[in-house]
Amino acid sequence: MKKALVCGAGGFIGGHLVRKLKAEGFWVRGVDIKQHEFAPSAADEFLQLDLREENNCKTALTPKEGRFDEVYQLAADMGGMGFIHSAECEIMHNSALINIHMTHNASAMGVPRYFFSSSVCVYRDMKPGEPEMTEAEAIPARPDNEYGWEKLYAERMAMAYSRNRGMKVRIARFQNCYGPQGTWRGGREKAPAAICRKIAEVKDGGAIEVWGDGSAIRSYTFVDDMVEGIYLLMHSDLEGAVNIGCPQYVSVDELAVTAAEVAGKKIEIRHIKGPVGVQSRNFSNERIYSLGWKAKFFLKEGIAKTYPWIEAQVKAAGK
Repeated sequence: MKKALVCGAGGFIGGHLVRKLKAEGFWVRGVDIKQHEFAPSAADEFLQLDLREENNCKTALTPKEGRFDEVYQLAADMGGMGFIHSAECEIMHNSALINIHMTHNASAMGVPRYFFSSSVCVYRDMKPGEPEMTEAEAIPARPDNEYGWEKLYAERMAMAYSRNRGMKVRIARFQNCYGPQGTWRGGREKAPAAICRKIAEVKDGGAIEVWGDGSAIRSYTFVDDMVEGIYLLMHSDLEGAVNIGCPQYVSVDELAVTAAEVAGKKIEIRHIKGPVGVQSRNFSNERIYSLGWKAKFFLKEGIAKTYPWIEAQVKAAGK
């Protein structure tokens, strides 16, 4: 039985990835600084470790027998737009330490395949309707935030180890990912979860607040599609960064309207000042398409699976 290590297994995508790997027949060790907030880990073994410490990275990378066949590095200090703009030092310091120690020690310990979760935040600000950007066009670099700069550095470090130390590295640049069992309140939630929570909290005909003028364009990727893309990429021959995202582009206001339709509510959208980020993100998915991957869930289908879960959390929290 092949062995896989998932770092960040206590997080949203990491938790879903553990279940995917188990379904594919792997023995899985999950590692995170915290337990999963919403579901018991599906991993065969879960270690609660702070991966900013190098010795903890070595512990995580050492199975009881042999070595790990695959390592998935998703551990990071991150959150939604509010967190990204308010915690720049924490993001740069904590995530850089995790990636420096994990990449170096995975290579030193002979891990054959290493996955790194990057982000479309490595790209520059774009205007709505611009031609889709390929992975190579992230250079010359002009990320909109420090989260993107740290991801870009970690990508390049991983590829340097791939070139010089022989470890096969696969890199995915995630677009906005959402779905059940993700953070939905507290400041670290992403836009789909925040919008679903706000709609669940108001009565039919009520108003919700949205940062900015609601025109920012994004692509939202359902978590099942994301983990399928991760798995296909890890077992492919594609080197270098690969975008993974749904090809449907929507504005923040359109996201809110879609969530309200799923909820069966009419809402008023009130635009307020707040961090918005880039105007648009338009990215080519041709590289991941070459592996046969296609998004199965467009926004309304994905929100239909996400909103009921968040609504249940809101009701439970209100009791």
